[in-house]
Amino acid sequence: MKRGLLLSLLALAATGCSTFDSLNPFASSGPKMAELLPIKPTAEVGVAWRESVSKSGDYVFTPAVVGDAVFVAGGKGDVARIEGGVVKWKVNAGVPLSGGVGSDGRRVVVGSPKGDILAFDASDGKELWKTRVTSEVLAAPAVDGKLVVVRSGDNRLFAFDPNDGKRKWVYQRQTPPLSLRSFAAPLIDNNYVFVGFPGGKLVAVTVNNGAPAWEGAVAVPKGTTELDRVADITAAPVLAGRMICAVAYQGRVACFDLGSGSLAWARDMSSSSGLSVDNRYLYVSDEKGAVHALDLASGASIWKQDKLFLRQLSAPIARGNLVAVADVKGIVHFLDREDGGFAARVTTDGSPVVAPLQLVDRKILVQTSGGAIVALEPK
Repeated sequence: MKRGLLLSLLALAATGCSTFDSLNPFASSGPKMAELLPIKPTAEVGVAWRESVSKSGDYVFTPAVVGDAVFVAGGKGDVARIEGGVVKWKVNAGVPLSGGVGSDGRRVVVGSPKGDILAFDASDGKELWKTRVTSEVLAAPAVDGKLVVVRSGDNRLFAFDPNDGKRKWVYQRQTPPLSLRSFAAPLIDNNYVFVGFPGGKLVAVTVNNGAPAWEGAVAVPKGTTELDRVADITAAPVLAGRMICAVAYQGRVACFDLGSGSLAWARDMSSSSGLSVDNRYLYVSDEKGAVHALDLASGASIWKQDKLFLRQLSAPIARGNLVAVADVKGIVHFLDREDGGFAARVTTDGSPVVAPLQLVDRKILVQTSGGAIVALEPK
């Protein structure tokens, strides 16, 4: 269970909770994180380039990839553009940052713990505008040519004009009394903004006015206590053709029709890390450290890799015939796409990888909590 996601819950559960102890590899009792056994590599993976920003602290900094350009940020306010391992520009926002990076290739947008939203010119790093939301920014903003959408820590969605930062609309919904600290970023696709909320709801909001179009149940809260009933979507949804898919903690993996919100398929699974898709499979890391490959069309299980027990895995991502997933020690594991067997292993800087792995120019892009930005290239 990722410590950053659970700060609020652990404060409330300080009197003792066997459920959390059983999933916490740092607890004095209960199951322990799996030790890594030697593997026989079947693939060669090298470091194509490496850069760095300031440490993430308690936040998750997700890079933005647009074409060959990578936009990154760090906790002390540094924002940079990297292409092919070369830093094209680097600026300081003037405030600590907290929410990762959003970009459409023209603008770069970041957020702060105090709710500041800052936009920079993607070509040279010049500040374009600045505004605020009602609380800390935990997730990377979503940016396209018509809209900048920011999720605040109090689970509001704010939409701004990308040219001048003027507010266009705000979406707010009632949330449960207890929820995970969520780094689930919004996703803009044509006429809708998609975002997951506490209580396990995936909501489609219209881009024009912020009105809800549909919502789907990724999880249904169950149990007698508020802790038992925590069933939140804490990672960004992903597009899969005419479907959109999401996963919830203590909930399900579920895929819905983009336009109508009708459920295509679902299966029980708990994850706070998130998921990814390719043209055949859906990949997800569950709360106990297993990596699953599911058939994208039906949700049927293809394979399961369970030798990374409680290693606090990132969301996996596929590149060619490999699936990459990173852990709490900053180690990136490469699995065979067809059977889940270990193919390679690469160490970064030893700090946790919480942000989702991404693809850039056929490389796997990793940002660690220690501030390392590493591009890994399977040979």
